[in-house]
Amino acid sequence: METLLSSSLKRVLLSATDLAGLTKGKVREFSVPAPKESVVYFGGSDESPASERDGPSDLRSSGPSEASVSGCVDGGSGGPAEVLSTEASGGEIEGERGPLVVENETVVQDRSGGLGDSVDKSDGGEAVPLKRRRLRERRVPSTPFGRALGFAGLGAGLAWGTIQESAKRIAFGTPSSQGKQSAYSPFLSEQNAERLALALCRMRGAALKLGQMLSIQDESLVPAPILAALDIVRQGADIMPRSQLNDVIESELGSDWSSKLKSFDYEPLAAASIGQVHRAVTKDGLDVAMKIQYPGVADSIESDIENVRRLLDYTNLIPKGMFLDRAIKVAKEELSRECDYELEANNQTRFHELLSNMEGFYVPMVIDGISSKRVLTTELVSGVPIDRVALLDQETRNYVGEKLLELTLRELFVFRFMQTDPNWGNFLYDAPKKMINLIDFGAARDYPKSFVDDYLRMVIACANSDREAVIEMSRRLGFLTGEESEVMKDAHVQAGFIVGLPFAKPGGYDFRVNNITPSISNLGATMLKHRLTPPPDEAYSLHRKLSGAFLACIKLGAVVPCRELLLQVYEQYRFNEDDAEILTTSAM
Repeated sequence: METLLSSSLKRVLLSATDLAGLTKGKVREFSVPAPKESVVYFGGSDESPASERDGPSDLRSSGPSEASVSGCVDGGSGGPAEVLSTEASGGEIEGERGPLVVENETVVQDRSGGLGDSVDKSDGGEAVPLKRRRLRERRVPSTPFGRALGFAGLGAGLAWGTIQESAKRIAFGTPSSQGKQSAYSPFLSEQNAERLALALCRMRGAALKLGQMLSIQDESLVPAPILAALDIVRQGADIMPRSQLNDVIESELGSDWSSKLKSFDYEPLAAASIGQVHRAVTKDGLDVAMKIQYPGVADSIESDIENVRRLLDYTNLIPKGMFLDRAIKVAKEELSRECDYELEANNQTRFHELLSNMEGFYVPMVIDGISSKRVLTTELVSGVPIDRVALLDQETRNYVGEKLLELTLRELFVFRFMQTDPNWGNFLYDAPKKMINLIDFGAARDYPKSFVDDYLRMVIACANSDREAVIEMSRRLGFLTGEESEVMKDAHVQAGFIVGLPFAKPGGYDFRVNNITPSISNLGATMLKHRLTPPPDEAYSLHRKLSGAFLACIKLGAVVPCRELLLQVYEQYRFNEDDAEILTTSAM
């Protein structure tokens, strides 16, 4: 008994120091040095191993849900797809980036999705090289005490890093960074930023999900060292050891779960914030993707987010204009929904029916007999993520960009039911079939008819540069109180006009030469300073999806008839009859 307690205490202490970055992360679940067979066959199957059927297994898609073949993945915020080494030894962070092999081409991608060797800052700041990490096999801290201890260890590590950075600045002076926040705060050192990012990858759950959300911001909101480090979290989480994975599956599907399958691949297709996805074959020979949730994640949402909030408050990382309390509230609600795989299964089935007659899209079927609240099994579908479509010909890029924008508009203004995670890996393009396979519906949600009515009016007003209508609809929707300064109103209206540019004129809008992101970022800083009220709750998920659709078209360099797509929806839309007297603008 004493030996068992000593062993458990040692593991807890090592885990805490590992999360803090004070040790090298040697807590491992590998019981033997020899590699394990990845695919396990049940019922005496004599099929060839998956590694022989599918080619080498040492190339792994890095981003959450960026597997080239997948059926269900809880995605992060999107990001570059890179090849990750699966070696277990050595350091976690590497200075160079691995190549991405696509269609016999080798390219290297930067964090914004373009090609290049570094992250170019639009404000003229110094380019930050991307780093990649080697995935580790680590147990997920699944108890409240274990997760609290992990955050405590992280806090200790960050405090130690701050002391080290302060001492270095006393000895060698403060680095010049053109007045940026990172130059003034020793807390925001590169080492601390990487320590934070790696700890999130080890903790997984809500903490990692928030890190992935932050990773898509720009330096006007999040300092450059943090952004560079958060690129690490978009490369995927650490992997559950086989013993812990088996425990989760057995607790959800029963001890006889293997009787429902011919084979199961223990090497995950992807490891994301809430769960990891594995390939399997059912008894009737159907290839499926099984998403298995990390233990303790659903129960730790509240505490994880509060711990992250404390870190953000301590660092003053988030401007007051972001109304962090409201954002935290919405994040808790969204993450709670994403952790309910039964809800996600219903969402996916609903989308399967909604899109059954929409050309160019397919939603894989849910396999009910092998699904539960913490395990989701769906039909396996093939394709490449949207960022890889950017390597294809212009006609294909135009087609995919148009279909993505068409889908986004129909989700909001026709279905009023939207999948709000814009991660590129959730849209897998099957070139031979000209089909976009859609996966990951944990973030799907409904929108009220009254909200959608006014939002469509506002989109039309933005497209037509109608200032008064933009202000009126923004007030009705809750983006403005009506008491804002002229500076705030001007910035808000100009941001709306910029977003409306693709819809302003008939004909193809060329996303290859029109990148609206920098202009929005510049106005965003003004709005954060003068904003009087947080956006309505619906806006957080909606704007994440709309931004993702635009960014995908920019990434693809697509030419899309945006106004025509909007007018098709607008002309068939039926507003509530009691809104007949409300200010509207002509779409023509």
